[in-house]
Amino acid sequence: MNTRGLRSQLKDSVPVAGMCPQGAYGVQDSLRSGFTSVKNELLPSHPLELSEKNFQLNQDKMNFSTLRNIQGLHAPLKLQMEYRAARQIQRLPFLQSSHLALDTLRGSDEAIGFEDILNDPAHSEMMGEPHMMVEYKLGLL
Repeated sequence: MNTRGLRSQLKDSVPVAGMCPQGAYGVQDSLRSGFTSVKNELLPSHPLELSEKNFQLNQDKMNFSTLRNIQGLHAPLKLQMEYRAARQIQRLPFLQSSHLALDTLRGSDEAIGFEDILNDPAHSEMMGEPHMMVEYKLGLL
C-alpha cells in the first residue's frame, strides 16, 4: 500500500496549530492558530511507541500482501479503492468523523477497544474557529 492515501488523510485532519505557523511579523499568530505544544515536537519516549502508532498501517500492508498472494493483484487494489472512498466520507472539518464505513470494511466495528471506552487522544475534539477551518479545507484561506 502506498502512502499517498495516508498523506491525504493527514492533510484532511490538519490541526488548527498547523494552519498558520507564522504571522505577519515572523512570529506565531496565536489568535488564529492557537498555542504551540512542545510535546508534539519531542521524539518518541519508548521504542514501541512508533510501532503502536503505525499498527493499523502495518496490519493493512500485511493483509494486502496476503490477499495478493492468495487472490491476485485485483483483490488488494479493489480493497484499497474501497478504503480510500470510505476515508473520504467525513463531517465538517471542525467535527470529528467516526469513519463507520471504514471500520466496517476493516472488520473492526464489532471489536471493543481502548479508543471506544476512553477515546483515542488523537481523535479528541479540536477547538477552533469553524469558518476558518472550513475555508482552509476548501483552499480559500
